[in-house]
Amino acid sequence: MLVPHPSTEVTDAARAMLDADTASASLGIDVTAARDGRSVARMRVTERMVNGHGIAHGGFVFLLADTAFAAACNSHGPVTVAAGAEISFVASARLGDELVATAQERTRYGRNGIYDVTVHRTGSAGDVVAEFRGRSRTVARPSTEESPP
Repeated sequence: MLVPHPSTEVTDAARAMLDADTASASLGIDVTAARDGRSVARMRVTERMVNGHGIAHGGFVFLLADTAFAAACNSHGPVTVAAGAEISFVASARLGDELVATAQERTRYGRNGIYDVTVHRTGSAGDVVAEFRGRSRTVARPSTEESPP
């Protein structure tokens, strides 16, 4: 189970989705915010995530960005899934790097949405590691507690 830091804001809808996300939890991804179409997720690059070139495997960077995307999409309340996504790798991440993925809703129209996620390395440089764009599709009606604007 993903357990956000106690001082963070994660909507009930996003928390319910994250609590069932064993893939992200198994990588130690920590979602520290998910509200109003935005989210922040963190992950440290471990030995199991490094490829044959000694850098973080792109699939793990994509998974971190995708988790932030999912948290942002589902922060509104209705069940929302990915309809598609693409990523551009900008710089390599290395063993021990802490990566932060920040997701931002760009637009929602009907049952569709577009979200941008920037993955950067923490520290003084704060280098951008990847840029991700996700397209979402709402598949269920909103809950009565949290409905989209």
